[in-house]
Amino acid sequence: MARILAFDYGTKRIGIAVTDPLQIIATGLDTVHPKNAIEYIKKYLLAEQVEAFVLGDPKQMDGSDSDSKQHVKGFSTLLKKAFPTIPQHWVDERFTSKMAHQAIMQSGLKKTDRQNKDRVDTVAATIILQYFMETHRL
Repeated sequence: MARILAFDYGTKRIGIAVTDPLQIIATGLDTVHPKNAIEYIKKYLLAEQVEAFVLGDPKQMDGSDSDSKQHVKGFSTLLKKAFPTIPQHWVDERFTSKMAHQAIMQSGLKKTDRQNKDRVDTVAATIILQYFMETHRL
């Protein structure tokens, strides 16, 4: 089986998570600047097979699109151009950053390590991917 990549898109950083080849476990992979994302993914695909992308879908509390949705749509368009054969799935990302902060707080890391924004984005991407995997199990 191939892996699945998930993205927690931000205008400053994109958190990336990945499944294992059997799609059982989601793990934080990295954080990249948006302008470097496509090149990073191209390099990753040289080493690993990926069957799908999962994007966090930014929503307001009432379920409507948030202001950042336009940025994620732009990233989605770039992904479609660069990797037209890889399907994309969208997952509601409400509360993922808050959940990531809570998970990091409970991890026992030092305060300076807990405040690392790259770590928060990677954990948020992992939460997005875990939710996708849980909702798409047969």
